[in-house]
Amino acid sequence: MRVADVIPEEAFETSPIGKGFTFGDLLRHMVAIERWMYAENAQGRPSRYDGYDGGGVRGKAATLAHVRELHDEAMEIFRSLDDGALRRPCTTPGGATMATWKWLRAMLEHEAHHRGQIYTYLSILGVPAPPLYGLTSEEVQARSVR
Repeated sequence: MRVADVIPEEAFETSPIGKGFTFGDLLRHMVAIERWMYAENAQGRPSRYDGYDGGGVRGKAATLAHVRELHDEAMEIFRSLDDGALRRPCTTPGGATMATWKWLRAMLEHEAHHRGQIYTYLSILGVPAPPLYGLTSEEVQARSVR
């Protein structure tokens, strides 16, 4: 959300590369996959992902509210999973079967991929993004022992 917060309103429903996902599309896609695919599969259910439209949600404020709502729902589901549920096999939309914890690890990789796109888009626009782990590379270097 720290990264989403710095996306300029005027660029939110655009793609700085002129094609593909817009900033808003990326956020709506990430949360829809989290909630309607990963969270459903983690409960032993089939995917309910129907795209990244968000029910017609558009604009920064509406999209961020939508993201928070679906993320909260997904987190409630994930928090309900005990060790047994995390070890239980789940079936992915592609038909693969794996331990639920491994499938949820793939969710993190998916998010990192799209978060990287957002960082790249922001860079193209010249918008500084918040550091991933609290410090920028330059700040870590300045604090490092020589």
